[in-house]
Amino acid sequence: MIPLIVNTPDPMVKVRVMTPKDYSTETLKTLHSAGVLHVEESEELKPVDKETIERERRKVNELLTNINDVLAYLPKGERVSLGEDVELIYAKPLGEIDGEVRALCTKLGKMHQIAAKLNENIKELAELGKCLRPLERQADFKLIDLSFSGGYLFSRVLVFPNELFEPSYSKLGDYLLENTVVTTEDQTILYAIARVEDREAIESSVKDGGGRILQIPEKDLALREFLQAADSNINRFQEELAKLQIEIENKTKENSKTLILFREALSAETERLAVLTKACEAKYVTLIEGWIPEASAEDTISQIKDKVDYVFIDTKKPQEIEEPPTKFRNFPALRPFQVVIKLFGVPKYREWDPTPIISYSFPFFFGLMMNDVAYSAILLLFANRGLRKFVDDPETEGFKLFQKMLYISGGAGLVFGLLTGSYLGNFVQLFGIESLALSGWIQSLLGDPIKFIILSIFIGLIHVNIAHVLTLIKGAKARSKGTVVSKIGLFLLEIGAIPWIVHKLLHVDIPILPEQAYPILLYVAAGGLILIVVSYLRMNGILLGGIFSLSEVTGILGDVMSYCRLAGVGLATYYLAYAFNLMSTILPGLMPAAIQVVAGPVLAVIILLVGHIINAALSGISCFVHSLRLCFVEFLLKFYEGSGREYSPFRLKTRPVFVKAKS
Repeated sequence: MIPLIVNTPDPMVKVRVMTPKDYSTETLKTLHSAGVLHVEESEELKPVDKETIERERRKVNELLTNINDVLAYLPKGERVSLGEDVELIYAKPLGEIDGEVRALCTKLGKMHQIAAKLNENIKELAELGKCLRPLERQADFKLIDLSFSGGYLFSRVLVFPNELFEPSYSKLGDYLLENTVVTTEDQTILYAIARVEDREAIESSVKDGGGRILQIPEKDLALREFLQAADSNINRFQEELAKLQIEIENKTKENSKTLILFREALSAETERLAVLTKACEAKYVTLIEGWIPEASAEDTISQIKDKVDYVFIDTKKPQEIEEPPTKFRNFPALRPFQVVIKLFGVPKYREWDPTPIISYSFPFFFGLMMNDVAYSAILLLFANRGLRKFVDDPETEGFKLFQKMLYISGGAGLVFGLLTGSYLGNFVQLFGIESLALSGWIQSLLGDPIKFIILSIFIGLIHVNIAHVLTLIKGAKARSKGTVVSKIGLFLLEIGAIPWIVHKLLHVDIPILPEQAYPILLYVAAGGLILIVVSYLRMNGILLGGIFSLSEVTGILGDVMSYCRLAGVGLATYYLAYAFNLMSTILPGLMPAAIQVVAGPVLAVIILLVGHIINAALSGISCFVHSLRLCFVEFLLKFYEGSGREYSPFRLKTRPVFVKAKS
């Protein structure tokens, strides 16, 4: 099949790499750097080897945690390019990486510890101030009076949530010799003096009642002096903390590339260890099995053999019972529409990839419905500037493909808008410009609702029948006689019925057909109908066959009529824009003459701005959703399964990384 209609995935070969246990690490690193192996199968390792690997994985995860804790201080969206340096880091022994990472993280970790201590001191002093300040207003206490322990008496400051104080206080009342109670917005502070012999009972009762004993510093200060000093210390600690956080951020920025290189190398190491735990091993041999694209197999094998002294590599084509992963191989201009195909499902390895035909259909439908220069320009601007704000990492391949898909679809809308001269609907007519259309014929075609609907039905007829042709070819390749016969019957039904309906019901003569040909077409349509019914009865039995044959006959009508949404959405976009333009001219004229001169233009601008922004958003969403609907329901469901799995090799990252800071 021509790859401009449907394509086939990249041919894959199954690779089995066998190497002595001592060379398994180097082999995996080579495969990881090559980035082409889709790891598939494995067997159990010996328990002793598993313990060693798990120990190494714990060490790697600990280092990754340390790095991520440090990188959390980078501003959100900090962009760091890795390039090929990550491969140099990955080639280093883990012990060397461990030492360098710990040295970097220790330096920054000490600063983090100081910051954490300052933060803890601030919270502690703030809590003491919150609890002791109400007591200071009651009497001139000293700190040593608030937490006194003598031979006969002791004193404590107890803190309770307001709702728990009364039940607890009723239990403590028998033990207290003297007390002072102060209630704040959310808690009650109780200064209590009691006998030493009752201390254990009091402390137990406080704990059971949901309260706590406030820890008072052992200082010979008046409470007022302590609170003043606490406020001063809080301000000083906050200033020190702010300076330290700026220093931490600057130091982290200075070492960000090195830290991220280490992080990506360690992430690759965790992947390697994960593969190693799955790799099958005989007594002395490690076996790694997976899939590699046929075009990359020779270079990858040479690379492994150059770097590993003792290795055996076996390759073979996939057997019929095997289902390799699917690697797309479309032209660069068509790749953005792989996003649409993935939304439906990845094609199986032996299934057609419909990306090419979708890459024409989707933007054509989108552009036909959008059909406005200004709205398309807004969409293109959003795709370029606004879309990246909705994702964490705009450097991923998936995001870039989706962005390009919007560029192409928006470009199609721009072209249709230029051809029909649609700029915010009929906005140019407000300035006395009759038309800016580059094609009067296309403008007339898309501006007339009846003509637009007929065009949409014609487009649907072509698009749906392409799907049926592909289903016919697929059935012929699979030697499914029922599918082939039913599709031939469907085509005969259309060939006979459509011209007859156009001639008899719509009273439109088809130039190439003489009058006497129309009765013959009825026999052709009847023959097609018989083939459809017979084929489904043979494939599914009387009951299901009758239902399916009826669905096949009526389904073609429903599928084709579904394409009327092209005219519906396209006309709705234009007439909604027309309505906002009309409102901007009528409503200001209804205002009182005294304010119309000034407020009229302002109101018109507001109506135009708000209205067209809403219409642009609605049309963008509607065009996208309905284009998906036509591609999915009316087209792909006819011949496409999409239950495959995507080729996903483990490889080193070399794209820029966006570090996400702590929220």
